[in-house]
Amino acid sequence: MDLGLRNVRVLVTAASQGLGKAAARRFSLEGAVVVINSRRLDELQATAAEINAESGNPVFTIAGDVSDPAQAAKIVKNAAEMLGGLDVLVTNAGGPPSGGFEDFDVEQWEQSTRLVVFSVVSLIKAAIPYLKESDRAAILAVQSVSVKQPVYNLTLSNAIRPAVIGLIKSLSQELGPSGIRVNAILPGNTETDRIVDLMKARGVKNNTSEAIEREKAYADIPLRRFGQTDEFANAAVFLCSPAAGYINGVMLPVDGGVIKATL
Repeated sequence: MDLGLRNVRVLVTAASQGLGKAAARRFSLEGAVVVINSRRLDELQATAAEINAESGNPVFTIAGDVSDPAQAAKIVKNAAEMLGGLDVLVTNAGGPPSGGFEDFDVEQWEQSTRLVVFSVVSLIKAAIPYLKESDRAAILAVQSVSVKQPVYNLTLSNAIRPAVIGLIKSLSQELGPSGIRVNAILPGNTETDRIVDLMKARGVKNNTSEAIEREKAYADIPLRRFGQTDEFANAAVFLCSPAAGYINGVMLPVDGGVIKATL
């Protein structure tokens, strides 16, 4: 299926590794021109070279911290200048640290809110003028199944991420008349470095091991495994593509069926 992404101009944040890298790779393989962002330029450049070698399409890099509103705005501006405009924005950021309510002080709550919520606000605010000039504009917020079903030992994520979903649903209504589709994707446990860290943290908290915590997690997933980054990327890129042109305001779980709610 041709997703209609050839020469589409895309910015993916937090894309030097993990889910962001997987999405950027799939966009590039579909023929898009991609700018990737993360805080470390050396990792970004290595990722860009790796993707370019596979796809043959240009991949540009912009280092910066999306939790800083000024840097987030500059990242979008620079990306749009590099690409001659912007068609797709994928907002992604590292998740808050694992732990329970009593593990964090107020400053850590503020830091996590800046990372998870303010990064999305800043990136979208900066991107809207460029997206309004596009005839295939899309915004995708990478969030988590925790917005629909709290995840054990991820209290910060459980509490903060739903604010982004409220924003995304509101923006789908506000920006739809301008031709900008706004959606969110909710990955469950996916084989990334972060999931390794989370399983190790659970092992420490429960006095078990990473392997035991994995088996416990598998038991709660109907497919009895964690997702692969390519499975996440395929869904993410489809939502941003013209092939999904009438999909707006959805919160798509990519979780192997772990969310038990019907709505």
